[in-house]
Amino acid sequence: MNLTGHFSNVVFLAGFVVYLGIRHHFGRQVRGNVKVVRRVDALEKALLFVVIAGSLLTPMLYLFTHWLSFADYGLPELAPWCGVAVMVAANWLFWRSHADLGLNWSVTLEIRKEHRVIKHGVYRSIRHPMYASIWLFGIAQGLLLQNWLAGWSAFVTFAPMYFLRTPREERMMIEHFGQEYRDYMEQTGRVWPRLSKKNE
Repeated sequence: MNLTGHFSNVVFLAGFVVYLGIRHHFGRQVRGNVKVVRRVDALEKALLFVVIAGSLLTPMLYLFTHWLSFADYGLPELAPWCGVAVMVAANWLFWRSHADLGLNWSVTLEIRKEHRVIKHGVYRSIRHPMYASIWLFGIAQGLLLQNWLAGWSAFVTFAPMYFLRTPREERMMIEHFGQEYRDYMEQTGRVWPRLSKKNE
């Protein structure tokens, strides 16, 4: 069967449901966390709004209405197959990131009571595997949805979130954990493992 058109849309929707299911499952686990630091300012709210628009609203408009049909285009036959593989990798990494963080996870910039720096699992080599998974999901979306606006909306709208929020998040962690987090940064990459470590 040729994995194009409606079938690739179904594959995307299934992956999206899994993605939301992962977030919902772990969100319930951290609902009772006591926060000792919370930095949800106007910029953070704006970044979250942009990401929601790109990763949720735009693809849903494409899938369930004809409003974005002006942006339809054809993809190479191999592209959706690649999209399936990237989607599987993205959702696995998204799940694994949440599982390894445990109660230390939050949607926004927060530090909970008894928060600690996680250095095991996927966090052994990279500091932000969850962001890496979202980048991968954005690529999968672009390879599956044959619409240049809906297909690449998640990838494009996540870019401001990543480049503006990550430095703020790391400054918050340094302020709270001090040298422990600085040392951790020296040993890891943000979304890709370091090729060499400072103490090697």
